[in-house]
Amino acid sequence: MVERRLTCLAVIILLWGAAILKNLISLQVVHHREYAIRARSIQEVEVEIPAPRGTIFDRDGRPLAMSLASRSVFINPMKVDIGVASDLLGYLLHMDRGELFLKIKQAADAHRGYLTIKRKLTPEEYDNLLNLKSRVEWVSLSHESQRHYPNGTLAAHVLGSVDFEEKGNAGIEKSLDTELRGTPGRTRLLTDVHRRGIAPQTSIPAKPGTSLTLTIDERLQFVAEREIAAAVLSYNAASGSVVVMKPDTGDILAMASYPTFDPNIPVERGEDAKPRMNHAFSVPFEPGSVYKVVTYSAGFETTDLRPETPINCNGGKLTFGIRTIHDSHAGMWVVPAATAFAKSSNIGAIQVGLKVGQVNMHDYMLRFGFGQKTGLPLPGESPGKVYRLERWGKTSLASVSMGQEVSVTTLQLAQAGCVIASGGMLVKPRLVLKRGDRTEPVPAPVRVLKPENAITMRQMMEGVVLVGTGSRARLAGYSSGGKTGSAQIYDYASKHYTHTYNGSYMGFAPMANPQVVVVVTLNGTHGESGFGGHAAAPVFKIVAGEALRVFDVPKDLPENVPARTLVAGNPEDLNDLAIADLGGAGHNILQDTEDAATGEAETAPPEPPVYGPHPVETAPGVPLGPPAAAGPPPAVAAPPRPQGPRVPNFRGMTMRAVLAEAAAKGLFILPDGSGIARVQSPPPGAPLHQGERIRVQFAQ
Repeated sequence: MVERRLTCLAVIILLWGAAILKNLISLQVVHHREYAIRARSIQEVEVEIPAPRGTIFDRDGRPLAMSLASRSVFINPMKVDIGVASDLLGYLLHMDRGELFLKIKQAADAHRGYLTIKRKLTPEEYDNLLNLKSRVEWVSLSHESQRHYPNGTLAAHVLGSVDFEEKGNAGIEKSLDTELRGTPGRTRLLTDVHRRGIAPQTSIPAKPGTSLTLTIDERLQFVAEREIAAAVLSYNAASGSVVVMKPDTGDILAMASYPTFDPNIPVERGEDAKPRMNHAFSVPFEPGSVYKVVTYSAGFETTDLRPETPINCNGGKLTFGIRTIHDSHAGMWVVPAATAFAKSSNIGAIQVGLKVGQVNMHDYMLRFGFGQKTGLPLPGESPGKVYRLERWGKTSLASVSMGQEVSVTTLQLAQAGCVIASGGMLVKPRLVLKRGDRTEPVPAPVRVLKPENAITMRQMMEGVVLVGTGSRARLAGYSSGGKTGSAQIYDYASKHYTHTYNGSYMGFAPMANPQVVVVVTLNGTHGESGFGGHAAAPVFKIVAGEALRVFDVPKDLPENVPARTLVAGNPEDLNDLAIADLGGAGHNILQDTEDAATGEAETAPPEPPVYGPHPVETAPGVPLGPPAAAGPPPAVAAPPRPQGPRVPNFRGMTMRAVLAEAAAKGLFILPDGSGIARVQSPPPGAPLHQGERIRVQFAQ
C-alpha cells in the first residue's frame, strides 16, 4: 500500500517536472524571442535624441541662427486624473485650465499614451515641474533644442523661421531644411515598474545638422535694414527693399525688406502675412526709368549709338495714335545721348528703343536676367514678367523702353546692375558661402555686353550722379554711377495708372573698379518726394558708403570736392517719372498688350531715323510715324544751343596734353588708364557746369 502511494507520488512528481520542463523549453527555446520582445517592451522605452539644428553664420562667422537647449513637459493621458492634472499644470505653466482639461481629455479618449503639454519651458516653469515630479509619477520632462535668432529681426526674410517641431517654414530655414535638420539619434532606457528610467541600454548618437555660412554681412545688413525702414516711414511708402551685391562673385552682402518680423516669435493664426514677405525677392514691380540702363545698353550693342550721339527729345512730347507720351520735366530738344540719359528723358529712351527694335529689346531683357528666377535657395521667388513678343502691342516698345510693361524684383535689378559694374558679365547671385567646411563654387558668369559698351554705360551712369537725377546719391570720397527710377503703380481694378509710385535707385562704386552694387526700392510712395532721386538715392548713399567702409575700399576722390553749383534759375531736377498715360485720351498701355494677344492691335509703327550724324527733326506735336505720301515732314531747325561753357574735346590727346589744357582752363580731370584719350564723360560739347569733373579714359 505504501509502495503504491509512493509510486503514484513519483508519477505525479514526474509529470509535474515534465510539465515544468516543457514550459521551460517553450519559454527559453521555442518562444524565447517572442517573450523577450514582450519583456523588453515592458521593461525598456525607446527615446529619440533630437539632432541639433545646424547654425547659420554670416560671412565673417557671426551667428545669425542657432539652436539652444530647451525642455518640454509631457504626460500619459491614460494614467492621470484629468481634473487634477489640468489644475496643477495650468497653475504651474500659466496655461488656461479649461483648454488644458479639454486637450488632455481628447488625448485620453483617443487612447493616446503620450501628450506634450508645453515646449520651451522657462527656467521658473522647469523648477516648478521638478518639484511636482518628486511628488507625482505622471509628469515627465524631456530635453530638446530651441531655435534662437540672436539678432531678432536682422535678416529675418533671408533666414526665415521654424515651427514648433523645429522644421523650417520660411526663408533659408525652409529651403535648406533637410541639411540643417540633421539626423536624430535614439537611446533605449531600462525602466522600473513606474516606467522611470534606470540606465541606458543602447544608444545611437544624433548627427547634428550642417552649418551654413551665408554671404550676408551682419554689419551691412543692419545698416540696410535701418535705412530702408527709415525711408519707408519718412516717405509714407507701403514697403521697401535693398539688395547689396558684389559684382565680381554675385555674393549678396545684404538683402533687406520692410516691413519686417521677429523669427523668434511664432506665427499666430490670422496674422498679417505682409511683414513676412521678402519684397526684394518675391514682389515684382514696374521699374520705370531705372530700366533705361537696359535700353541704352541694347542701343550701344545693336546700333551706332554713342554718348555724344544727338537725340531728338522732341520737346518732351511724343504722340502714337491717340496716346501721347510726355517727359516728366520741361522738355528737351536735341541733346547728346549722355544728357538724355542723365536727365532721364522718356522721349530720349523711346527714340533709342525704337532704333533697337522689338526683337533686340526683348533679347536684351532676357540677357539681363529679367523674366527668369535667379535660383537663390529661398522659397517664393518671383521671376517677374517679360511678355512674349507676340503679346506686345503697338506702343509696347515705347513703354518697355522707359520701364513699363515689364515687372522686375529688386534682386533682378541688382543682378542687372552687376552686368554694368562687372564689365558686361551676368553673374548668378549667391547666398550660401559655405556648407559646413566646404566652400560653394562661384558660378561661371555669362557675357552680356561687350566690355567697351559696359564701360561706356558706367560713364553714362556716372553722369546721372554728377549732372542728372541722381545727385543725392553722390558719395564722399568715392566716384559712383547710378540710375534713378520712378514708375506709376497700375491699378488693376480701374485699369489705369495711379499717382502712387515705385521709387528706385540702382548704383555702384567706385567707378574704375566697382566693388559693390546697391539697389534700393520704395513701393507705394506719393508725390515727387517719393521719386527715386528724392527717396531712394539717399538710401544708396548711406548703404553704399557703409559697404565701402566695411570692405576697406580705397577712396578715389578727395572728400572736399565741391558739389556741383546749380545754374541760376535752374533748380535741382530729380524728376524721372516714366509717365504712363497722361495726355491724349488716357490710353491704357496694358490694354494694348491684351489687344495684341487677341490679334486686334496694330503693329508697331516703322522706325524713323531718330539719331545719327544727320538726325531728322520733327516739329513739336507731330506724330512720330511713316512719312506722308507727299513726302517726309518738313525738317525744322533744332533750337539754338544755350550759351555757356562747353566740355572740350580731349580725344586723341596724350595725358600730358589733356592735363595741361585742363589746367589752363581751370577744369577738374579724372584720368583713368594710360596712353591716348579714347573716351570722355561728359562728351565733347556738352554744357559744362561749375565744379564738374570730367572723366577721361586713356588706352594704347
